[in-house]
Amino acid sequence: MSRNEIIMAGIGGMGVLVAGQTLSRAAFHQYKHTSYVPSFGAARRGGNSEYTVIFSDEKISSPLLDQSQSVVLLDSTQFAAYEARVRPGGVYIVEKSDLTAERGRKDYKLYTLPGMEIAVSMGASVLIGLIMLGACIAITECISPEAIEDEIRLRFAGEKDLLQRNLDAFRRGFELGKAAR
Repeated sequence: MSRNEIIMAGIGGMGVLVAGQTLSRAAFHQYKHTSYVPSFGAARRGGNSEYTVIFSDEKISSPLLDQSQSVVLLDSTQFAAYEARVRPGGVYIVEKSDLTAERGRKDYKLYTLPGMEIAVSMGASVLIGLIMLGACIAITECISPEAIEDEIRLRFAGEKDLLQRNLDAFRRGFELGKAAR
């Protein structure tokens, strides 16, 4: 596909911005055009966070999206709000813990995944961002997992323990997404 759109959303402190930045930087290496818009509240932790990434071989007319091909939601309490942001025929990947909302539409593919459970088992809830990014990459096949891993290596170079933990989180998410396809 020559154009991909992904909205990643959650609460500050969940790794939304790290995952979004990693995705947008990796996309620079595989697509002619990349656009990204981070959006987050004044609170560093606990406020709404969103990262929109568009990558394409064609020019991108606007970095803003009402609806996206793919939405990755790290905080299931926002399920209904972000369901409206999924384009018909799109993909909605949602963290399943605390998911109580009912699906209001049937015109998209829904994946509910245990990203937080995996992050906690790995020792840090903040890893959910890279876990869910890994699942998204496996499900959508929009960019190579190697490109994402290269960006993780660049971001955490010189921090051996953090680097390995983040690579492991991405890989666990990728395997989770492959199993869900």
